[in-house]
Amino acid sequence: MNPKGSVLNRGLNARHIRFMALGSAIGTGLFYGSSSAIQKAGPAVLLAYIIAGAAVFMVMRALGELAVRHPVSGSFGQYASRYLGPLAGFITGWTYVFEMAIVAIADVTAFSIYMGFWFHDVPRWIWVLAIIFFLAAINLLSVKVFGELEFWFSIVKVGAIIAMIAGGVAIIVFGFHVDGGESVPGLNNLVNHGGFMPNGWTGLLAAFAVVMFAFGGIETIGVTAGEAENPGKSIPAAVNTVPVRILLFYVLTIGVLMTLIPWNEITGETSPFVQIFDSLGIPLAGHILNAVVITAALSAINSDIFGSGRVLFGLAQQGHAPAVFGRISRSGVPWMTVVLMTGVLLVGVVLNATIPEDVFLVIASIATFATVWVWIMILASHVAMKREISRKAIAPSNFPVPFWPLASILTAVFMAGVIVLLGIYPDTRVALYVGASWLVLLTLAFKLWVRGKGLERADLVDTSNVVHVPDDALSAR
Repeated sequence: MNPKGSVLNRGLNARHIRFMALGSAIGTGLFYGSSSAIQKAGPAVLLAYIIAGAAVFMVMRALGELAVRHPVSGSFGQYASRYLGPLAGFITGWTYVFEMAIVAIADVTAFSIYMGFWFHDVPRWIWVLAIIFFLAAINLLSVKVFGELEFWFSIVKVGAIIAMIAGGVAIIVFGFHVDGGESVPGLNNLVNHGGFMPNGWTGLLAAFAVVMFAFGGIETIGVTAGEAENPGKSIPAAVNTVPVRILLFYVLTIGVLMTLIPWNEITGETSPFVQIFDSLGIPLAGHILNAVVITAALSAINSDIFGSGRVLFGLAQQGHAPAVFGRISRSGVPWMTVVLMTGVLLVGVVLNATIPEDVFLVIASIATFATVWVWIMILASHVAMKREISRKAIAPSNFPVPFWPLASILTAVFMAGVIVLLGIYPDTRVALYVGASWLVLLTLAFKLWVRGKGLERADLVDTSNVVHVPDDALSAR
């Protein structure tokens, strides 16, 4: 054990964080969850990704401003505690841990589905069990090992997406069609099968639950601030790539996919990427893409364990979690948080053994509630920080959000609307029930068990150039 007991190593450099930011946009929500979104909205799902992407960018800019001012491992959990109060910090931190646990279960579920493309007769739960213990071992090593692994995972994912887009565009432009392929590629596939919005506005709105799940985990960039060598530079650089990532990895990618085969032929039985290129009859394309989506799933699970562990570490420092979660190994890793996440992920083994056909959509909708709730709390913390900066005559932030305050208000309204949508549609309504119950349980837990330091607002170091105007100077004026 590290004798200091509470110091994380700053082993993540700009290269690690930049590629972690890239990789966070390419995960299970894109490679597998996009099939559900496409089935609900048809080609109009592109609008859903653009609208949701704009809102997510504003959340990330708010988080970036907070993280540059206060680069701490607990990230938005501690920001909520500092600016909204200890109860808000407790709920935000634990909801993020809950989110990452649920998302990780969805990710291991997707991983088992991908493996089924090659091994049809092997039960899913076996793959889930194997990958859990492998990635738990990786996360018990130093944060630099984690950063390097995510760097190479991201290289594979980004390279594959760019190659897939280039290949898809070539097929469309040159009219390439492989013998044995079932579909005729072309831009007409975006409008010829029920129109651009075949399921109307209701279908578009229904897709938002899955679309928001796809963006879940992108806030892990803020969690890296506590272990970044230079958060003042690396965090803004990572956050500012969000719009390009959304347009490239979601809008353009899914647009190309839906021109290759009609949207209503996407089944969801495997990754739509694998299905589409396999249906075109391109030799080995399906197998190559299946290897890529497996890499994406591994990366996502790895990030889930990292993000939840660091926020749980921050909760322990605040007195909002058992002190054992604040202990770190000699390599600077909060090892007990990894153990907890491994135990939680074992639930995924049980779910995949008992309800393999229904588990993904249920888990994705619950994760969407937790994700959107955390984003709302990030926005609320940011608003409170901006008000304090103005009220106390503190120097402005080094990385302020654009279009303040209108964009932040519109983003918060949109996020609240997504939560309402979860309750409207029957197949996602369970997320609202589970989410509301979770918030009630957390409030009761805070009242019953949190004592001492946990009842105080987080005390965060402000790394900006803070200038307070003395009271006597004001009176002299």
